[in-house]
Amino acid sequence: MAAASPVEACTAEEMLDPEQNGRAERVQWVLNAPEPPGLWQELMDSIRETAFPHGNNFPSLQKQPTTHAISVLQGIFPILQWCRNYKATKFKKDLMAGLTLASLSIPQSIGYATLAKLDPQFGLYTSAIPPLIYALMGTSREIAIGPVAVVSLLISSMVPKLEDPVDNPIAYRKLVFTATFLAGIFQAAFALLRLGFLVDFLSHAALVGFMAGAAVVIGLQQLKGLLGITHFTNKTDVISVLEAVWRSFHHTWSPYNFILGCSFLSFILITRFVGRRNKKLFWLPAIAPLVSVILSTLIVFLTRADKHGVKVVKHIKGGLNPSSVHQLQFTGPHTGEIAKIGLIVAIIALTEAIAVGRSFASIKGYHLDGNKEMVALGIMNIAGSLTSCYVATGSFSRSAVNFSAGCETAISNIVMAITVLISLQFFTKLLYFTPTAILASIILSAIPGLIDISEAYKIWKVDKLDFLACIGAFLGVLFGSVEIGLLVALTISFAKIILNAIRPGIETLGRLPGTNMFCDVDQYPMAITSPGVLIVRVKSALLCFANANFVRERIMMWVTEEAEDNKGSAKGRNQLVVLDMSNLMNIDTSGIASLEEVHKQLVSQGMELAIANPRWQVIHKLKLAKFVNKIGGRVFLSVAEAVDECSTIKIMTTI
Repeated sequence: MAAASPVEACTAEEMLDPEQNGRAERVQWVLNAPEPPGLWQELMDSIRETAFPHGNNFPSLQKQPTTHAISVLQGIFPILQWCRNYKATKFKKDLMAGLTLASLSIPQSIGYATLAKLDPQFGLYTSAIPPLIYALMGTSREIAIGPVAVVSLLISSMVPKLEDPVDNPIAYRKLVFTATFLAGIFQAAFALLRLGFLVDFLSHAALVGFMAGAAVVIGLQQLKGLLGITHFTNKTDVISVLEAVWRSFHHTWSPYNFILGCSFLSFILITRFVGRRNKKLFWLPAIAPLVSVILSTLIVFLTRADKHGVKVVKHIKGGLNPSSVHQLQFTGPHTGEIAKIGLIVAIIALTEAIAVGRSFASIKGYHLDGNKEMVALGIMNIAGSLTSCYVATGSFSRSAVNFSAGCETAISNIVMAITVLISLQFFTKLLYFTPTAILASIILSAIPGLIDISEAYKIWKVDKLDFLACIGAFLGVLFGSVEIGLLVALTISFAKIILNAIRPGIETLGRLPGTNMFCDVDQYPMAITSPGVLIVRVKSALLCFANANFVRERIMMWVTEEAEDNKGSAKGRNQLVVLDMSNLMNIDTSGIASLEEVHKQLVSQGMELAIANPRWQVIHKLKLAKFVNKIGGRVFLSVAEAVDECSTIKIMTTI
């Protein structure tokens, strides 16, 4: 005969006992909880939160339309909120930071444009319009917006598969602008539809490996400019690049490119070392690339080195950003591929920008609104695609310079953008004799910041599966392609999630001496198991079709092992199995069926099942499935109460 429920087992005398009375009342708290919100209600709440962020204050705001309009504008353009307290002292710092930033941004932008297989002016365009838009809509004070090495590599490795940038540069540019537009749409959509969690699927470990692999590939790509190689491979894997370099040695090439590039690379690295040793000289490594461009251009111009094999940039188109609205292509054979490229670039650019913004926000002690960041990045890339820009995002190296230069607000981005626009309008002709080897050396100087060996070692020590994702992304980019590296990283990350979901751990609990806390007996060897009671906890937030059978088998395995261990011991056999559900957030029909099977097997062995601390959704579904009735109502608020109730029933049975 099944044991009576805790409430039915209480006699008249026991009801007078405050302890028993309180325990029975707490059981009813669990069983009589209100019905949780359904799927439709949760969906509507999410839509309402997205569409009406003011929530219950919306009616009051309707009474004050002016206040409502101002608050909406401040929400869209954060600059309207903080500019009211903007002072001249802050502008002085922002002005110096912006000019310092521009001195680094101009040469880097030209270099990154060549890396993306675009003409140099497109890098400068990308350092002009997107920073202006971000300054109006972004929430980070330190982040520096513009082209970056990894995004440039992504574009140069994926888009040329559709159109050759040498044979058909106009068609290539159209695809780049279209990919930029779609990347902006995806970034804004992630924010508006609350899909920012998609960015998190590219884990920190995978990103570390991906960035390191991309850095090595970028470095190898710069051998073309550093050695002055004319014919180079479009592939990005290390084997193809080294083969192209080896073949180039059998053709005529000028060593002057290498000498010039290495000399100024050494100069840039030395200034960076000096700047790190002496914080007051932070400006030295910031202006070193611009100084390198000016000096090398003068050397080539005065010596006419371009006549002796030194390759130069030649013509850079001047003037402000031209419109590229008519160049966007949403029809044609490559639409699907361009959408895929836009999605990949959007995720990588978002991940890098938000990581950079949050790192500096934590240093300064203010909150970075991730949702507004995604909107700002999306809108600026949409605007950029219409003004001849390719995908822009936050650069860690330039943001570090911006921070070191003492920037106070996003005005430094505006100062930088205006400086770049002035340079486009008046100074591009002066860059005709700039050697390409210098652009390669500027990009090479930024590579060490992308490789974080200490972080990779830390990942190895902490989590071997995470390190597998890290090294998988690194090797995938290095020996395959950017897409393969991302695919390997995502596959390993998903495999880790699935492995943890379908094979969750099961732990036996015991009471810590002098407390009512029940913890894992393996983690806390001093924990005391209760005689006649086996307490187990599933280390999973979801009991579902994927792990239900595994959990059932593990629970019964624990029961069998405990029974074997207790044979002939003073403890005696277990009479009750308590399932601690404090970790379990939800359950499906397969999970409920597995619990019913566990209960049947326990009853056949003369034992009973009780559940403790079930969560809202879980107890609601168990009641609907009538599982609570099947286990005799043995549902408790805590493990301690389940154990105490068992002890009480045991004493009553003995009496």
